[in-house]
Amino acid sequence: MAIDGLTNDDIKHIRDEVNTIAVVGLSPKPHRASHQVALYLQQQGYQIIPVHPQHKTILGLTCYATLGAIPIDVDMVDCFRAAEAMPALVDEVIAIGAKVMWMQLDIYHADAAAKARAAGIMVVMDRCPKIEFPKLN
Repeated sequence: MAIDGLTNDDIKHIRDEVNTIAVVGLSPKPHRASHQVALYLQQQGYQIIPVHPQHKTILGLTCYATLGAIPIDVDMVDCFRAAEAMPALVDEVIAIGAKVMWMQLDIYHADAAAKARAAGIMVVMDRCPKIEFPKLN
């Protein structure tokens, strides 16, 4: 079982039920993992919302400084920030009512995950949707 305790069925449920994904820490640089993952998710039909305080647009989309600034509902937050940023970020995820908090590869924060789960949020840690989603086909 994975570090986050989720099964392939759990990941499949996320893949199939999520529509809108906020990508926190999305880079405008095409060689960065966050850019490649967001582009992949966009190509799969998900609505991507870039979140980065230093940019106005990324991938041709309006970029928001914080999750709280996003004017529509967000199903999933894909986190490309250091593990140390997760406790503050989880508060934003809870505040916007996202269903899923996805921490990317090498990002693990047990306390932030526990807080999110206590708020009814599904938590994925140390995984990448660009890797996980295609494995389920």
